[in-house]
Amino acid sequence: MADRYVFDFDEPASGGRELLGGKGIGLAEMTQMGVPVPAGFTITTDACRAYMAESDLPAGLEEEVDEHVRRLEARAGKRFGSSDDPLLVSVRSGAAVSMPGMMDTILNLGLNDEAVEGLAARTENERFAFDSYRRLIQMFGEVVEGIDAHRFESALSSLKSGRQDTDLAADELRTLVDTYKEIYRQETGDDFPADARDQLLRAVRAVFTSWDNPRARVYRRAHDIADDLGTAVNVVQMVFGNKGDRSGTGVAFTRDPSTGETGLYGEFLADAQGEDVVAGIRTPQPIEAMRDPLPKAFEQLVDTMRRLEEHYRDMQDIEFTVEDEQLYLLQTRSAKRTAVAALKAAVTMVEERLISREEAVTRIDPAQLDQLLHPMIDPKASLEVAAKGLNASPGAACGAIVFDSDVAVERAKSGPVILVRWETTPDDIHGMIAAQGVLTVHGGMTSHAAVVARGMGKPCVAGCEELSLGDGTARLGGQELREGDTITIDGGTGRVFIGAVPLVAPQINDDFETILGWADEQRRLKVRANADNPEDAAKAREFGAQGIGLCRTEHMFFGDERLPVVQEMILADSESGRRSALDRLLPFQQSDFEGIFEAMAGLPVTIRLLDPPLHEFLPDEQDAADDRMRARIRALREANPMLGTRGCRVGLMFPEIYEMQIRAIARAARAVQERSGEAPLVEVMHPLVGFREELARLRDLTESVWAEEAPGVEHLVGTMIEVPRAALRADEIAEVSDFFSFGTNDLTQTTLAFSRDDAEGKFLTRYLDEGVLERNPFEVLDVEGVGDLMRIAVERGRGVKPDLKLGICGEHGGEPRSIAFCHELGLDYVSCSPFRVPLARLAAAQAALREAGSGSYVAAGG
Repeated sequence: MADRYVFDFDEPASGGRELLGGKGIGLAEMTQMGVPVPAGFTITTDACRAYMAESDLPAGLEEEVDEHVRRLEARAGKRFGSSDDPLLVSVRSGAAVSMPGMMDTILNLGLNDEAVEGLAARTENERFAFDSYRRLIQMFGEVVEGIDAHRFESALSSLKSGRQDTDLAADELRTLVDTYKEIYRQETGDDFPADARDQLLRAVRAVFTSWDNPRARVYRRAHDIADDLGTAVNVVQMVFGNKGDRSGTGVAFTRDPSTGETGLYGEFLADAQGEDVVAGIRTPQPIEAMRDPLPKAFEQLVDTMRRLEEHYRDMQDIEFTVEDEQLYLLQTRSAKRTAVAALKAAVTMVEERLISREEAVTRIDPAQLDQLLHPMIDPKASLEVAAKGLNASPGAACGAIVFDSDVAVERAKSGPVILVRWETTPDDIHGMIAAQGVLTVHGGMTSHAAVVARGMGKPCVAGCEELSLGDGTARLGGQELREGDTITIDGGTGRVFIGAVPLVAPQINDDFETILGWADEQRRLKVRANADNPEDAAKAREFGAQGIGLCRTEHMFFGDERLPVVQEMILADSESGRRSALDRLLPFQQSDFEGIFEAMAGLPVTIRLLDPPLHEFLPDEQDAADDRMRARIRALREANPMLGTRGCRVGLMFPEIYEMQIRAIARAARAVQERSGEAPLVEVMHPLVGFREELARLRDLTESVWAEEAPGVEHLVGTMIEVPRAALRADEIAEVSDFFSFGTNDLTQTTLAFSRDDAEGKFLTRYLDEGVLERNPFEVLDVEGVGDLMRIAVERGRGVKPDLKLGICGEHGGEPRSIAFCHELGLDYVSCSPFRVPLARLAAAQAALREAGSGSYVAAGG
């Protein structure tokens, strides 16, 4: 049990962000800076963890809350629960890691039938008082009791009859309060609670409970946030933006979160409370619209934003309220931003001397770089724009329309989808993750859809008022669309198109190149690419690859000209028959290798000899051309081909196959050397080796052929470490190997006894849902299991051969956490797909900076 669970904003607390949460630490630090912040206190994450463990508030917490409420009453000169001049508070969640919109907030706690009359009399503003009361009943009903928000929204819409919220008169809001109370009574069987203390404690419980709601769990899994962190709860004295034209609320960023450009950016709503902006209930105005009606508050806001960015040395996302022309800040946090904005802001802040180059490198989330490497709409295409909304999150996406998040998850399994909604809510998080992009009718640049899409790096067009939604239909550009119809959205311009439109590859900008240049100065690990053809090799080099770590030769066996010859080789019933077919394949292979060597001139190229079982080059038995082929298919059939005749076993059983491939590689290397005068750096890799003798025999074959074809061209011979025995006997295998490349896709399968094709669609999903495993081991390296085998292989291999070259060529070679482990392990390089090379360069630099003690910053975009 913790010594205490509650801290006022102006009290010192040693636990920092982990104890007070992001919102709580921000409020505490702003209070200490002298920034205008409402008074209040934070209930710590310790209390939340205790609540989750005990399913109730921990002993002593209620008394602590009572004490801090008394202190707040003394500061405010008002009493919580008073019927005359009531102190009102909000309850706001605030986890240590930002999770926008995933947990719950309740405003205006402390109001009841008597207190609302006292508030109306004290402020001489009956409309404001009842507007605040109806908001409390709705929020409390939704968050604490789980009442469907549509019950309240339908009643409000019916009363408004097309008007704005602000057009409702005081007597209409009185009627709405009565309607809301009746909805509450119908849904719960009880009257709305009148006791202020009861309201507060029930709200605290609800916020703690919201830590584990479905949308929060989905968000945490998508962003790799631990489930046991818990959330803090901030109890804040209410300040009111809904008191009339001299009041309002808004969200502001110290730089544009879409582009990173310096300047004022944000949105403002007059006569509103904060949830109206982020929930997209009313379409807000640009932040500059605040300047004329509220000049003093506007200038104070601009100055405060500058101070906060200089203090935190990072782009800030600020929520504020103006009550009767007095500015109050309710939150500051590191802003969610697109990849373009993250790069621009980092480079600019280095130029402004706010941060160092090393800090700039650590501030970019490597996964965000994928945003810049996705297609964009072809600027040369002739397009007809169906509608235009707000360019809420950049990038282009094309897919089938879906109107429901559950449907989005299901349909995304068979093809790309665009989630189309009136507006998104936090309950749509799973649909937003599944969709390629998001389109909403309502909401602004700081609405839920916009903020979450930017954080995920997904295109979003918000506030598209030319779009109308019906029952399972959408009307766009005068055309009715149904679920499954295709649309394209451009989140960079706000344009929406009917049908699929041409997309083009993205271009890397100067900021991207600058950050990667700084990253290259810091990293130790080299970064190679997995590439099977000259086009991929050229793209990899363009992205900064320092060689090819995996060239899969089996991909070269497919194609209309080649596959029939491969099948002829497999069907041959003698070595001479196989050699005849292989002789015709050799020129194809040699040509491919020459193209790759030329594209990667001066850089190493690791070529893996044939790996899959031979039956993969034959059709299914029922599709066989004749009885001879059917008989061969049956003869090659294995109960478990993954562990059958594949890899080096094929090379040992049919050495003529590997001989042809080695001959093609050697001839290509010699030809390129003769043409260019520069010998390629060739590494011949034999797959699936588990025994020293396997590699010893194949090395002899390699050297024999190489001596015939390219005696003056240097080369290395090595193996993939992809079965546990190879890792455990790495010292023996290293005696006959120049390099190891960890094939972690298969090493994960063979170590865990997981078939990737079966596990991911069946039990592995459940394991992740139920917490049996924290992460998918095919996406993030299993450091404790597979990683331990890698560690053994490194130690034993280099124990025999200290200069043994070591790399990784599985999918993990492009995953940041796995790259960090490879850095720690002392590998020489990682290899990944060409489009992940920039990500790997950045992740390798961040691993080096963390090791040097310069990488504690958590990138804001993630």
